[in-house]
Amino acid sequence: MTPQATILPCGKRLHLQHGPIDLIISVDRNHNKAFKAAIDRFETVLEELASELPTLRSPLNASTIRPEGEIANLMHDACLPYARDQFVTRMAAVAGAVADTILLTMRNAAKFQKAYVNNGGDIALYLEDGQKFVTSVQSHQGFELGRIDIRAGDGISGIATSGRHGRSHSLGIADSVTVLAETAAQADVAATLIANAVDIPNHPLVMRKPAAELSPDSDLGAKLVVIGCEELSPQDQNLAIENGKAKAEVLLQQGLIKAAALFFQDAHRIIGQNNLKIHERMVQYA
Repeated sequence: MTPQATILPCGKRLHLQHGPIDLIISVDRNHNKAFKAAIDRFETVLEELASELPTLRSPLNASTIRPEGEIANLMHDACLPYARDQFVTRMAAVAGAVADTILLTMRNAAKFQKAYVNNGGDIALYLEDGQKFVTSVQSHQGFELGRIDIRAGDGISGIATSGRHGRSHSLGIADSVTVLAETAAQADVAATLIANAVDIPNHPLVMRKPAAELSPDSDLGAKLVVIGCEELSPQDQNLAIENGKAKAEVLLQQGLIKAAALFFQDAHRIIGQNNLKIHERMVQYA
């Protein structure tokens, strides 16, 4: 399988795909230079990650040796602040780190005022003065839950969403957690860990299995991941989401995130900067 590159009909967006990596890239000008740089860099992304995969899948701690690759180092730096007191592997930041890397490559090759690299919902964003980026927060069923509004100067260049309905296994029961942070890699790992914290351990209505039984090569190994969750009582919904909110507030205080929106069944919480706005009728969509 070789990397695939397609300019979309609008002429302003590029689709890159190779194995599990699927990117949609947009720039507002100098498309040819920017897209060529992205295509050239993308040629080696999967090979670069695969060459260090056993290391990237291993648990991270404060004394873990730094990896070699550019993307792997972004993953390492994003995950390292969490390694002292909880289980985390560098894979928690892989999608965001790929997006960050491709965006930086384009910035070094071409001038533009606005660009994004969307890696399956984990987004690296660049805005020059006067530019803004607006997108929606959606439920796993495709309903719009709210809006994200980011402007140059907000200090936000990364958006990521995680939860039990996403592409990766989750240790928690969150339907989704969307995080805004300084980089996509930072948003990616934070969204993963906040979504893990939206949970009630050993609840009888939550079904779990060892990750390795579902994906033998999972970096989560024997850890129990959520495979199903029935409707919980309002009290339990609020307990689970308050657990996630407590985690998000710690990360906000530590400066690791800018804002977060958490969703679980009929419960939701939002913290941080006012870049995330949730519809008042959100409960009808959840």
